[in-house]
Amino acid sequence: MKIVVIGAGAMGALFGGYLSQNNEVCLIDTDAEKVDKINKEGITIIGKEEQKTFFPKAFLDASQVGKADLLILFVKALFSKQALEKSKSVIGEDTYVLTLQNGSGHEDILKQFVRRDRIIIGTTQHNASITERGCINHGGRGCTNIGLLAAQNNVLDSIKDSFESCGFDMHISEDIEKLIWDKLFTNVSASVLTGVLQVKLGYLIDNSHGLFLVERLVKEAVAVANGDGMDFDEQEVLEKVKQVLINAHEGYTSIYADLRDKRKTEVDTISGYVVRASRRNGVPAPSHEFIVELVHALEDK
Repeated sequence: MKIVVIGAGAMGALFGGYLSQNNEVCLIDTDAEKVDKINKEGITIIGKEEQKTFFPKAFLDASQVGKADLLILFVKALFSKQALEKSKSVIGEDTYVLTLQNGSGHEDILKQFVRRDRIIIGTTQHNASITERGCINHGGRGCTNIGLLAAQNNVLDSIKDSFESCGFDMHISEDIEKLIWDKLFTNVSASVLTGVLQVKLGYLIDNSHGLFLVERLVKEAVAVANGDGMDFDEQEVLEKVKQVLINAHEGYTSIYADLRDKRKTEVDTISGYVVRASRRNGVPAPSHEFIVELVHALEDK
């Protein structure tokens, strides 16, 4: 399978590196130093028990890449449209586009570049951070869920087989709306708090005050999701989030890095999604409204 990954940040490099074991993988990124280092030295992924180097191809633009069977979008949501516009040449009639980005609502942008029946929504429990250009710390692993925005077909089976042959635990979801909500719960609780508090994920399971905040945000988000008719079990969701904190104990998040490095975050497609749903269905979400404003205040510093 020919896979094009747009965005060679921590998660793009992680997936691109592993998937290059059994696929033709091309990474596209605007950082010339990073692209040069990947092409010369590969991507080194440091896990809890092993360290491996992989050699996908890397490019500054899409002009030399050709059509992709699968395009994976790993840029920040605020750059999605710009990145897809610059990479239109890799999208053919038979290309599927998969988003594994944080937050929700990405399909609205994807539909401007590819037919609805070619859009795959995904969520992953893998966690990664960049230690230096071309070197990735694989802080935690878990299941990756994918589902088609339109009616299901057997393409997901072949993608699942390809990913699993490279070491990923994959699950195909037939309820895309529930998947969209399910992918939010960790991000709108634990992830956003690691950014505000500037801590690793494990801090939130080890510290009683941190865990209280996680639980408050999870419970509120579940109530809003159920206001959309999702029928989530609050305790099951909370236990799942706690397990992510345990499994990725030493992991950092992208929103942590963004606030640390004084960059704009994706909070409007993460916690902001809960706020918009709250206003639509009438289920209160005051904690999430507070978090969105708090993160923007931190950005403005």
